[in-house]
Amino acid sequence: MNTENLTITVVGGGSSAHTIIPLLSSSKYIVNVLTSKPHLWSKEVELQYQAFNGAVIKKFHGNLNKISADPKDVITEADVIFLCMPVSQYRNALHRIAPQLNKEKDVHIGAVYGQAGFNWMVNEIKRTFNLQNVITFSFGLIPWICRTLEYGKIGITYGVKPVNIAAVEPKSHFDDLNENIFKKVCLDWFGMGAFKQADNFLSLTFSVDNQIIHPARCYGLFVRYGGEWDKLEDVPFFYKDFDQLSADILIKLDADYSKIRERIKQKYPHKKFTYMLDYLALDRHTNETEEYSVLESFLLSRTLGAIRAPTVKTETGKWQIDTNHRFFTDDIHYGLCIAKWTAEQLALDVPAIDEIINWAQELRQETLIENGKLRLDSPDLNRKFKSGVPHFYGYQTIDEIVN
Repeated sequence: MNTENLTITVVGGGSSAHTIIPLLSSSKYIVNVLTSKPHLWSKEVELQYQAFNGAVIKKFHGNLNKISADPKDVITEADVIFLCMPVSQYRNALHRIAPQLNKEKDVHIGAVYGQAGFNWMVNEIKRTFNLQNVITFSFGLIPWICRTLEYGKIGITYGVKPVNIAAVEPKSHFDDLNENIFKKVCLDWFGMGAFKQADNFLSLTFSVDNQIIHPARCYGLFVRYGGEWDKLEDVPFFYKDFDQLSADILIKLDADYSKIRERIKQKYPHKKFTYMLDYLALDRHTNETEEYSVLESFLLSRTLGAIRAPTVKTETGKWQIDTNHRFFTDDIHYGLCIAKWTAEQLALDVPAIDEIINWAQELRQETLIENGKLRLDSPDLNRKFKSGVPHFYGYQTIDEIVN
């Protein structure tokens, strides 16, 4: 990778965008942003590195070269592209930018959160648009604890995870990306957060975090409270009020995922799945913490306390679980449904996953599973970009997604 005049385009406006832009700009790279809200972005983006008590430790200042809603303005010149948006929007964004990718040089396309088979998504545009020069990468988990203080202007980070994981394809490009990109967003600025290489993207897809946290907690709130409250102030905090009921649901979901992980490891012993970990093992590994319970992993957090459960106000004036939130569109359609498809391929029963999908489809008035099987013919799954089930990328067997 030639770092002279290296140009990076950030696609989307999530909290991770407000973090990565100042860090990469401070590394003397040219940084652009592709956003649906260009009028809300400032040419200078500030990142405040804060202590947990709110004290500002350091400020990073990033200068945006171009701010645009048009891929033609900021994609063709890009050497590196980062997607910073909800997972369920990845495929739509990739298909939108693909026609503008420069075919005369290597282009690195990555996601700050590698849920849901990101390599399948990039392979899809490589086939569709005949792209031979794309290098794919994704982080296992978002490397920073980050928030948006003022959209398009100021982000906040409380620091980085001590250990990060990334997958790269072709794998031989990891060292280059690590030296010139990965270190520039963590290690060089915070003195920690070095990246380790996952041997495959499947390890990231089945090392689950949000995919089980969000549905488990939403379901737990529904079971305990009916998913509805009279006043907004009655709505429990999503993490600070995490209870044993929600923790138990998460544990059952993770147990189903563990069945899948273990069967894959048994079926493909020649493959390396070093970082395909269960929830607690993943959390402890990336945060380098000592043993604690699932419930304690939330109650001990110093940064998640202010987040309430996602709700919308109903016509009757009550507050109800928001079933259109990314906790459903990302973590059911691009999370549990992928696990369910894989379990079916491996002839595994996953009762907790089935229970959550059944609950979600009833709330959203969808058809995702029926009689214990995914309904692949349902428009609630097969509509363009609606779900990330491997079948809809053209994969028909477990061998194809492993190899």
